[in-house]
Amino acid sequence: MRIVSGKYKSRRFDVPHSFQARPTTDFAKENLFNVIANRIDLEDTMALDLFSGTGSISFELLSRGCKEVVCVENNSVHYAFIKKVQRELKDERLHAIKGDVFRFLHACRQPFDFIFADPPYALKELPQIPEIILSRNLLNNNGVFVMEHPKEYDFSALPCFTQRRVYGAVNFSIFEKQDDSVSYY
Repeated sequence: MRIVSGKYKSRRFDVPHSFQARPTTDFAKENLFNVIANRIDLEDTMALDLFSGTGSISFELLSRGCKEVVCVENNSVHYAFIKKVQRELKDERLHAIKGDVFRFLHACRQPFDFIFADPPYALKELPQIPEIILSRNLLNNNGVFVMEHPKEYDFSALPCFTQRRVYGAVNFSIFEKQDDSVSYY
């Protein structure tokens, strides 16, 4: 795993071969962050990384100046890796939670400026994730939510959807919340 830009640029961390995660490729990650940089200033933002896997997105967010990053990962081995990298970086702005993403989303009361979700592609509840995030008002005004998903899914009919980006086999749907006064669900 490599951090692409920012404070920790070019830092590499060896991901164990036994990992079951499908990390976002460096190519897709770099392009995604170029798109995001035109939509939101990551410095001093509150970010949420769901289905964190290796923690690659969380560490990229920290490297680019996020004030705080909450990451949620259910797999014990993946969670332990995230905590190991956090200790190596000595960065206390990361709040790693070992737990079920859906339980977290239903209990969470804190809105975020940026949310990233990269669920397992075979997850049967995958199509529900954008609806849960938007209906629970977990995105601040002018916030951005990015969902990584397989090509079979089309979220363009959902409120706040702005665009879909494709980088090889990686698909991102991007949502932006503009105004609290608008009812999204």
